[in-house]
Formats: sequence, structure tokens, C-alpha cells
Amino acid sequence: MTSSSIASDATPRSPRGPLRSAVVFNPVRVEDMPERRELIESILTDAGWPLPSWLETTEQDPGAGQARHAIENGAQLVFVCGGDGTVRSCIEGLADTGIALAILPAGTGNLLATNLEVPQDPAAAVRLATVGGRRRIDIGDVEGHAFAVMAGIGFDAALIGDASTTLKARIGSPAYVVSALRHLRDRRMSIEIRIDEELTLNRRARTVVVGNVGRLQGGVELLPDASPGSGQFDVAILTPRTLGQWAALAWGVARRNRQVHHREVLRGSRVTVTSDRDEPRQLDGDVIDPGRTLAVAVRPGALEICVPLPDGGSAPSARERQPR
Repeated sequence: MTSSSIASDATPRSPRGPLRSAVVFNPVRVEDMPERRELIESILTDAGWPLPSWLETTEQDPGAGQARHAIENGAQLVFVCGGDGTVRSCIEGLADTGIALAILPAGTGNLLATNLEVPQDPAAAVRLATVGGRRRIDIGDVEGHAFAVMAGIGFDAALIGDASTTLKARIGSPAYVVSALRHLRDRRMSIEIRIDEELTLNRRARTVVVGNVGRLQGGVELLPDASPGSGQFDVAILTPRTLGQWAALAWGVARRNRQVHHREVLRGSRVTVTSDRDEPRQLDGDVIDPGRTLAVAVRPGALEICVPLPDGGSAPSARERQPR
């Protein structure tokens, strides 16, 4: 496979501030929004930033429209407060704009935040946006939809689609084990995989995952060498053959066993997976329409995102940057 000629900036940069900002939030995922709003506004005020505007997601528009609206009204940074689906939708609105995304994790997944070491604590995540770093990362494109974590076809999308939202909120990762049990007897796909128009493979597999980052729920390293700034995605072909092997994989996720067996890993900037039948598909945990093909193209450096500075360092605060 060839490397992309364009790769995103792998070194976090200090932000400029104070900045005008907006908060896009999912009222379904964030039950303590009044308290969070007070916290966010207090921290931004202490940092010398103006108060943000507030934009609520809807079932019809889970974040992309709100992010675009924020930019049109002068936002220089957009906070997103919600789960992986809300983050993914906001990325669609922010991609290639140069406006930074700051994740305030909520919900049950938060995989992009976890992989980029964004704090789970809301106060720490807000402070990170004001004194942390900025990094450009790649995003993936599937049929005009963006993703920043992983896209999948087959078993993984099926279990994500069937996992109960209520059960996930109650017990977390083990909810996926309950869902997986419903699909353990699903037959394997016959697939063709094309990588960068240079390599074509034929396989029988349960699922294929195209990853920008490598860590799953519970710290499981599905793609340990994946890098969100490389200009390429890693591709995991999962081929457990028996019910016991699948059960071990699902239980390992729940028990935070970091080893993943029965997989083959490839790498490229354009990946097309074609199955012999329609299969469930997902982008960052959002189930999309079933299909026979999952065609992924990398958009190098398309998103600027707030991340910790190297070695735990921090940039000066907004007030410290004010002229004396």
C-alpha cells in the first residue's frame, strides 16, 4: 500500500484566544445540562472568553446543521456535548472549515475522545479547549457521510444496531455482549477488499472494520498501530470461525481484555469492501442503511480538534496572553 502524500499535523499546537465559541449539545444524552451550562460558562469566563452560544440537537438534525450555524454566526471554536453520534454529526459540519472542535464527552461511548486522551471530566475538557493544543486529524468519507473513529460492515454493525440504548446506559459495554449473542449464528460474508486500487483480496469474514483510531470500548486495542494523522486508515478483517471464538471476542470487550484474535490487518487511503449480500453498516456507532459495499476514502487533515499538549504541558491561559 502507498502512503498518502498529504498527512495531517501530528504535533498539537497552542491555541489562540480568547475565542468566540458555541456549544452544540444533545439533550437526550446530557441529563444534567443546566449544571453543565453553568460549569462551562464559569470556566470560560474565568479564562477570559466570551460566553458561548447554545445550540440544541434534534432528531432531524443531530449536530451538523448546528455546527454550520455556529460558524455562520462567528464561532471560532465549537464545543460538542454528547455521545459519539453527536460528535460524528458535528464533524460533518466542521470538516475542512478550519474551525476547531472541542469534545465534552457524554453518553456511553466517547471513543474519539478516549483515543485522543481528551478528559472525560467536563471541567477538565472545557479547560483543555482554552489551554490545551490543537491538532489536525484525518476523517473518513462514506457516501458523503463523515466519521472519525471507525466504519464497519457485518457483525459489528449488527450488534451496534441491536444494543439497547437503555441497557447501554445501565450496564455499559456488557450491553454489546447481550446484542452479540443474537448474532453469533449469522453466517460469514464472502467479501472482496480493494486497497488503494493496488491490492484486491477475497476473504470470508464476519466483519470488516476500517479504523482511523484503534481503541474500542473498555480499552480493547483492535488496531494498535492506527494513527489519526497518517493519511491512511487501518482495516481489520475479523474471521472468528466458531461460536466460542465470537463469544470470547465479545466477552473480552466486556472484560477489557486488550487482545483481539482472529484478525487480519491492512492499511490504505481508499478502501472498498464488497459483500455477496446486503449487510448492516455503521459509522462511529451510527447505523446507516444496509448495503453490499462499504467504500471509504480518507480526507487527510480535514478536522482541527482540541487535544492535550505533549508531555502534559499546557499553553498559557487567555488571561496570561493578554498584553500588560
